[in-house]
Amino acid sequence: MYIVKKNIAGHDYYYLNKSFRKGDKVISKNISYLGKDKKEAEEKAKEIIEKMEKGISNINKGKIEQKDMDENNIANETEEADKKALEKKELTIDDKTSSILTIEELANFCKKKGFVYPSGEIYGGLGGFWDFGHLGVELKNNIKKEWWKFHVYREDVVGIDGSIITNPKVWEASGHVKSFVDVAVVCKKCGNKTKIDKHEVGKKKCEKCQGEFASKGEFNPMFTTQVGPIKEDSVQAYLRPETAQLIFADFKLVQENSRLQLPFGIAQVGKSFRNELSPREFLFRCREFEQMEIEYFIEEGMKCPYTEEIKGVNILVYDEKMQKSAKEKEGSEQSSESAAELMDLYEAWKKSIIKTDWHAYWIAKEYEWFLNLGANPNNFRIRQHCSDEKSHYAVDTWDLEYKFPMGWRELQGFANRSNYDLTQHQEYSKQNMEILNKDGKKVLPNVVCEPSLGVERAFLVFMFDSYFYDEKRGNVVLKLNPKLAPVKAAVFPIVKRPEYIKMSEEILKDLRKEFNVVYDKSGSVGRRYSRADENGTPMCITVDEQSLKDNTATIRWRDNTEQVRVKIPELREIMRKVINEGADLFKFGKKVNTRVK
Repeated sequence: MYIVKKNIAGHDYYYLNKSFRKGDKVISKNISYLGKDKKEAEEKAKEIIEKMEKGISNINKGKIEQKDMDENNIANETEEADKKALEKKELTIDDKTSSILTIEELANFCKKKGFVYPSGEIYGGLGGFWDFGHLGVELKNNIKKEWWKFHVYREDVVGIDGSIITNPKVWEASGHVKSFVDVAVVCKKCGNKTKIDKHEVGKKKCEKCQGEFASKGEFNPMFTTQVGPIKEDSVQAYLRPETAQLIFADFKLVQENSRLQLPFGIAQVGKSFRNELSPREFLFRCREFEQMEIEYFIEEGMKCPYTEEIKGVNILVYDEKMQKSAKEKEGSEQSSESAAELMDLYEAWKKSIIKTDWHAYWIAKEYEWFLNLGANPNNFRIRQHCSDEKSHYAVDTWDLEYKFPMGWRELQGFANRSNYDLTQHQEYSKQNMEILNKDGKKVLPNVVCEPSLGVERAFLVFMFDSYFYDEKRGNVVLKLNPKLAPVKAAVFPIVKRPEYIKMSEEILKDLRKEFNVVYDKSGSVGRRYSRADENGTPMCITVDEQSLKDNTATIRWRDNTEQVRVKIPELREIMRKVINEGADLFKFGKKVNTRVK
């Protein structure tokens, strides 16, 4: 076995390879990804080889297991056995890139390509704050647009846009001033500074070294500010730590103006701020972030009429009982992997694992939203909050979790807040928050479910699940869903001659009436294709010699590099159907035979 270095997109990556004989040929295969540092790669390779010689292979974070194998096993196996063994242990950047790409590497890629930058980097940046570049802002806006279309454009949901700063009594009523506290801790062994929840004090170990934490006291992560230009006359206020509260404060006005009847939801997308003790892991934990959430109101006891829709929706379920069982056995990440069970959400509700039909329904809808936009279903599970970790307002809470490179982490929360918030605001404001139900009776509705999702975490999911390195092309391909892609198409003149440029610019002008389209005439066509691939652009439109003869152009599809020739006047309609309706591009013209490029 030996170490090889590959340069991918300007970065060095180290792999452990092994040569073995297959018939009359000597084949080289990847055994493991070793990282980006040569010295670290050598140490990791030595450790892997030692484990393999002992018959244990627990490489790539314990996800790939291989037993009873030493250096002579592979060479002595039959050709079919070789193939199966290698399938189990091989992790190539071509087909499983998200498992290789670290959060730091994604951050570097995002900076290099214009997706995300550290805020104010020329002055050293500021921890927990990020700026979105010319591609990142488009992707972020597309995520928010698709979320709004999916969740708000239905008969039982409306949206609002509340203020970032509001009357501070809102936060007193909500319990944030008194109860929204974390515990600052420092690892006694390695000095790692972080925060934990109150229920984790004395229980949680350091994620870096498994050392014990020393408590440094409680703190409230709300940012404060002064409203009023003269300090002595100003009022202390807060930057909102969540978007939910103005939904509750405005609840009665929204219901009266929209004339909604229970059940109904109120949605909001907007900025929130939390003064995190230790912002980390790129966009995963920030001090300034955006939320997309719904408060869904029902009358107590009201049944969900949409449960038939969730039949057949399967996802890994990790409830409180499973978590306690896993902790008793091992308490490790691997034990949580094996403890979670693949379940039909409808059955999970019927068995009372998920307590309410509404909760099951909204979990299914949020999962569906991700999958519809191209996320990998194998990277999702739902986890129930245990009794000692639920928020102060929650009756039952579930998280939709995603398998990030750093492990399973919360992606989206689903809290059953009951009527806690409306009751609090009714008490503190002295205003009646009750509304009339369909029978004319006054009721104080319950929030049966609060699907709450961070835009930045959704951003990470779509980036991880779309990032692939194509060895044949020699470049990264960002296979974003066309609806999310920052740029929908790139227009190329095949050569820099006036007649080609003129036709390309005319196409560009027409398409820009509806889509974000770019023009690129710099470098070879192959290099232009590569740039478009790395930006996630699904279609490249090329004006060539035949275009001048018959008013046609070729469209190259990003995911497979295949091309189709279509009529130029039909381009906008073709793009509309491919992007908005998911139509097959190759139904609109004649396929062009060409090499991969």
